[in-house]
Amino acid sequence: MSFPDLRAFIDQLRRDGDIVTVDARVDSKLEVAEIHRRVIAAGGPALLFTNVGGSPFRLVTNLFGTAKRAELAFGERPLRLIKRLVHLAETILPPTPSALWGARDVGLELLKVGMKRVTDGPVVERMVPASLDQLPAITSWSEDGGPFITLPLVYTQHPPSPGGFGGASPASHRSGGSNLGMYRMQIYDRQSTGMHWQIGKGGGFHYAVAESLGQSLPVTVFLGGPPALILSAIAPLPENVPELMLASLIAGQRLPQVHGRTTHPLIGSAEFALIGEVPARLRRPEGPFGDHYGYYSLQHDYPVFQVKQMAHRADAIYPATVVGKPRQEDFFIGDLLQELLSPLFPLVMPAVEQLWSYGETGYHSLSAAVVKQRYKREAIASAFRILGEGQLSLTKFLLVTDRHVELKNFRATLEHVLARTNPETDLYVFSNLSMDTLDYTGPTVNEGSKGVWLGLGDPVRELPRQFSRTLPSGVTRADVFCGGCLVVSGPAYTDESQAASRLARDPAFASWPLVVLSDDAGRATRSEMNFLWTTFTRFEPGADIASAGQRIVRNHIAHQGPIVIDARMKPTYPKELFCDEATANLVSRRWREYFPSREIEMGDSARGHLD
Repeated sequence: MSFPDLRAFIDQLRRDGDIVTVDARVDSKLEVAEIHRRVIAAGGPALLFTNVGGSPFRLVTNLFGTAKRAELAFGERPLRLIKRLVHLAETILPPTPSALWGARDVGLELLKVGMKRVTDGPVVERMVPASLDQLPAITSWSEDGGPFITLPLVYTQHPPSPGGFGGASPASHRSGGSNLGMYRMQIYDRQSTGMHWQIGKGGGFHYAVAESLGQSLPVTVFLGGPPALILSAIAPLPENVPELMLASLIAGQRLPQVHGRTTHPLIGSAEFALIGEVPARLRRPEGPFGDHYGYYSLQHDYPVFQVKQMAHRADAIYPATVVGKPRQEDFFIGDLLQELLSPLFPLVMPAVEQLWSYGETGYHSLSAAVVKQRYKREAIASAFRILGEGQLSLTKFLLVTDRHVELKNFRATLEHVLARTNPETDLYVFSNLSMDTLDYTGPTVNEGSKGVWLGLGDPVRELPRQFSRTLPSGVTRADVFCGGCLVVSGPAYTDESQAASRLARDPAFASWPLVVLSDDAGRATRSEMNFLWTTFTRFEPGADIASAGQRIVRNHIAHQGPIVIDARMKPTYPKELFCDEATANLVSRRWREYFPSREIEMGDSARGHLD
């Protein structure tokens, strides 16, 4: 099943009883976000708000907040088609008449992929001057810098340059002719927003070229449209692959584009289009903002989107989401996206058989891979290939093995690696590298380190599974997360910053290949999700890995086990996200007002899915 626009998907959810209409008057500042968080924490339905204070538009959230709804939105057809394409790429060469005839089904499918030029469409039913204050844009967290557009589909094109490349190097054209990305946008006033172009993003590459030429970059931001647009906007595609092509492939039809009304063609089935430009060398403070790592991202200067015109349907529905501690909507979309693209990994990186990034860590913080090891140490070549591939280059920590293991089962994956690793030769830390903009564990924004830990061949040790030794000084608790991995509650970082090094040398932990130093071992081991989130969002390999001993062997730091990861909160980290007390009390008091005709479970938004 495919959906040509947002409201077709909403209609299906209504038929399935998987969306609830909230007619009570609500405030887009804090209140809507807390309602959303409590519903998604309980695995509840999508939410359509019809009476948002100060806005004439309806607001929909939690569209993709369960695995079932995410799968419904994007369907089985794209995965089936991609698997078929990969199979053909592996088997059709050299092409023969019979092989080409056997692939005719794919040819017919691909005829549906692309854009359809139209002169009119619902998105241009209203063309008005910019009036962003009319949008029901939500403020999610009490310390956010203001309201943000949280599901913007930001369309840019590589800027034209005089004389071919006009001073821009040919390499700059690797970013392709067009890009559709999702970058949060803080609303400053009726006509301007921030443009949060993080490192490694296609729209940011286009802007860098325009800025180098002293030009403003034309930008069009779509809201709504086919659900496939959202998936394609966040897909980590190669820079020269247009996201609109992926959206069309997922949707199973050509996307209508309205030409002749604005600088860029408009997606005719979108709910809104914001038309404007981002001037060169203009910056404004953006943030703070509660982000998908589960903490506040801090205030920084970013480019400014100056909106000149707003197009929208006459009865437009404004889509929004809320990010925070896992699992939120982005988790379900991210995992589905990995499933969709996983057949391509062996095609793009032939020695990589499986690859999985863990949404519980914000995706960039931790990945694991199963690779081919056809000659000694080939695995590290595959690790370098992964860390050099598009957005995967922002991966902070990578586990690698050459034997089959179910990567989605993190406990099994970690045990598999720990049973096979020799940390003296298999643990690598690379410092002075780029880091995801939203990860604040590094020394400064956008900078940090990466770690690669290999676990190859047959097991070399029996993993301990119980701890019965006397706890060292300052350690108040020790809990086993899985075979070979012990989590300990230690002193606060401000009380003993070097505790990880001391504990790594303590004989009590000598038999454990991995020890995680935590502020709360009980919380960290309560669930796999808790362990992933509290560990990998709170440590940086270059600063927070300690070992019983280190020596330099051929310019490689050889670590003697046990390895200790210091996953305590550091004084420089931003705060963990919690709902403010006043909003929490308001939502608790009004819960039955929101849902007078249907019993909707009220989840725990502070805990979410973590336990």
